[in-house]
Amino acid sequence: MIKYVASDLDGTLLKNEAQTLNSEVFALIRKLKEKGIRFIAASGRQYDSLYRLFEPVKDDISYIAENGSLCIHDHKVISRGIIDRELGIRIIKATRQIPECHCMLSCESTAYTDSTDQKFLDYMHNFVKFKIKEVPDLLDIKEPFLKFAVFNFNGTDTMEPFFKEQFSSEITVVTSGNLWVDFIVPNANKGSGLASITRHLGISLKDGIAFGDQFNDIELLEAAGIGYAMKDCAPGVEKYADRQTESVESILRELL
Repeated sequence: MIKYVASDLDGTLLKNEAQTLNSEVFALIRKLKEKGIRFIAASGRQYDSLYRLFEPVKDDISYIAENGSLCIHDHKVISRGIIDRELGIRIIKATRQIPECHCMLSCESTAYTDSTDQKFLDYMHNFVKFKIKEVPDLLDIKEPFLKFAVFNFNGTDTMEPFFKEQFSSEITVVTSGNLWVDFIVPNANKGSGLASITRHLGISLKDGIAFGDQFNDIELLEAAGIGYAMKDCAPGVEKYADRQTESVESILRELL
């Protein structure tokens, strides 16, 4: 029996770089709730961004934010993953070795960047609409580090191999969409986040379905009872899923 639905956002529920959800999604979430099925948003995005994105049903769902580094239910933190500070400092310094890279540091209160590139800042503030604070130097941030995300308008092809070579033995380095490379505590991912939320809710992992399209969704797809990879997912992601679909909404309609 299906008791939860967990879904990635960008590339999964949000197609073609859309930054707002189809109104049908909210109607489907309400119907799921009526049938006792919990909806869980699972994303590399920050909690604040997700909470605003799901405005009409924001208090009816649970959240796996920051790729599993921050899991929240009923406004309470269920689990969090903290990056070792010395490692975080090395990551910040490494991002400065690649031209046109912009580093974003996620902490529990907000996200920070020391990028001065106006195109990137406009993208974050006005397109993605992240809660992000501009600071002179990320090395001066004293809050615990939840996640690093490195952005490049040219894509992840040049960044990913460089960062994996330097850091994959210490931290999870994974692409998140086509423009971001994320650094996440090894024991924090969307799958571990799903386990934390379902444990808190008293639901078995096998009693649910999950949707994703990128390599940061693999653990989510594997953890759920049934994992759906999107038909246009990153090549190879489908190997970790049970099924494929072109639309999350179509599967939810069938479920209902």
